[in-house]
Amino acid sequence: MPHVLIMRPIHDDAIALLEAAPGVTVEVVHKLTKEAMDAALPRANGIIVRTNVVDGAMAAQAPGLRIVARHGVGYDLIDIPGMTQRGVVVTITPEANAGSVAEHTLMLMLACARRTVQYDARVRDLNWGVVPELPTHDIAGRTVLILGFGRIGTRVARLCAAFGLNVLVYDPFIPVGTIRGSGYEAVVDLRDGLAVADIVTLHCPSSAETRGLVNADFLGAMKRGAFFINAARGKLVEEAALAEALRSGQVAMAGIDVLYDEPVSATNPLLDAPNCIFSPHTAASSHEGTRRMALSAAQSVLDCFHDRLPADVIVNPEALQRRPALAVAG
Repeated sequence: MPHVLIMRPIHDDAIALLEAAPGVTVEVVHKLTKEAMDAALPRANGIIVRTNVVDGAMAAQAPGLRIVARHGVGYDLIDIPGMTQRGVVVTITPEANAGSVAEHTLMLMLACARRTVQYDARVRDLNWGVVPELPTHDIAGRTVLILGFGRIGTRVARLCAAFGLNVLVYDPFIPVGTIRGSGYEAVVDLRDGLAVADIVTLHCPSSAETRGLVNADFLGAMKRGAFFINAARGKLVEEAALAEALRSGQVAMAGIDVLYDEPVSATNPLLDAPNCIFSPHTAASSHEGTRRMALSAAQSVLDCFHDRLPADVIVNPEALQRRPALAVAG
């Protein structure tokens, strides 16, 4: 009888989907203490995880584990080699949150352009009207450079085009013809795009190649006074360099949803930049997006139990050849 371990609560509709499956049992661990996990892991055939670590030691405690379903798209906290070695498939929810993150990205762009946070604070202090030191801007007619043309980047491009922005795309892994065929200008040399873009927005994964991508050299290559948006991964950015660029005016405004180390600490240099606005890694966490992610993760668990996982959700397909057997009812 397959047993699903859910590390912290997810949307009720997803739990109901699992509980309705014949022969499947569900356990939600609310507080992830060592004692609670030590008791729960040995029974687990599937794990649904949100933002917690799943490592090889945990997998070793779950000999019947077949799948770790990530409630989201990033899998930095999951030991992929360790899971693959044990035949544990890791999945993501690739379509579930793309629209939510794209909308959040546009929100950050608009908040930067219109100084929304700063003017909100002024009104609460009983100040009224536009002041010269806080100029506001339209985004229509501006040029945006989108780094990454995956599921989220393509949606951001469509939204930006709808707002009247000139859209440039840089993605060395996507053919230039594909980008141009979608109606956008492809940038071959990143520095060329940085030099002309009024807004730079990141939509690429964190990897050995991209970690620390946004450094002093990157920021120095940007058009002076541009906006910088990151709703992708915190480890793409060297935060001290960004803080200095904000202080000097090289970057006029930044909209940041993710940090190098989370949760935020008092020593983060960006906190001292008044021209940086934040959200606490909530781009994907709209009510609708959270429900879609939960349902997608739950469906992946059920699909894994019945050997019908779609290829586009699997992170480590090599694990498919190593999976332990599982008896599933009906």
